[in-house]
Amino acid sequence: MKDDIRLAAVGDNCIDLYDQTGDAYPGGNPVNVAVYTVRLGGSASYTGVVGDDKYGRLMRQAVAAKGVDVSHLHTEPGSTALSHVTVVNGDRVFGDYEEGVMENFRLTEEDVDFLCGHDLVVSGLWGRVEGDLPRLKTRGVPVAFDCANRPEDPAAEKALPWVDYAFFSNDSAGDRELEDILRAIHTKGPELVVATRGERGSLAFDGSRFYRGGIVPCTVVDTMGAGDSFIAGFLYGLMRGEDIPACMALGAENSSVTLGYAGAW
Repeated sequence: MKDDIRLAAVGDNCIDLYDQTGDAYPGGNPVNVAVYTVRLGGSASYTGVVGDDKYGRLMRQAVAAKGVDVSHLHTEPGSTALSHVTVVNGDRVFGDYEEGVMENFRLTEEDVDFLCGHDLVVSGLWGRVEGDLPRLKTRGVPVAFDCANRPEDPAAEKALPWVDYAFFSNDSAGDRELEDILRAIHTKGPELVVATRGERGSLAFDGSRFYRGGIVPCTVVDTMGAGDSFIAGFLYGLMRGEDIPACMALGAENSSVTLGYAGAW
């Protein structure tokens, strides 16, 4: 079993600003996955861009304080990405998203070389790196991609042929319908497709069989970061050589920790 796990997270970051309280939490899908990987005992880096404002300083300091390598977190003149959030019945509801300097984020050749020195690279729908995934995949580094709840999005469609492990969320489809969705996504390139289903657990498909995962019951304080926690746990298990059911169980366990406090981390 491999112990020296090195995950590279790349793409979007944002400050989650809770409008009801004024609280500001650093986050963003790849950032969260990096932080949760370190929490699990692995090492992780985050490659992206922040603005030269107070939120950019907060992002850099907070991510570094969690033990994540931020040597390839760039700073550009402008505003750090910002998501407005409200909490309704314990569930977070996203409002306006201000992309800021993330709008023009592009990987440099040095960034690509750095990413390829890891065991696995993970990004997501708003990371603006879907066009760079062929460069990573052809250099032999496994790629994971989070399609959020929009696997049909053009960015996801562009990414999927170059992705090894695809994730998305869907808590409304029935079992048969969701199986069909996983089959369809699998035909686009990924060797493994995983859907998170909220309280209904998770479903994975490797091209030959389906795997069903449960949840770890817990008191829900805030759902922010729960899906990213699942992805981090799942990928951590994969990089350690665990089988798919064990990875799903580790994802659920990691998610239950995050559900128990406010904010992503």
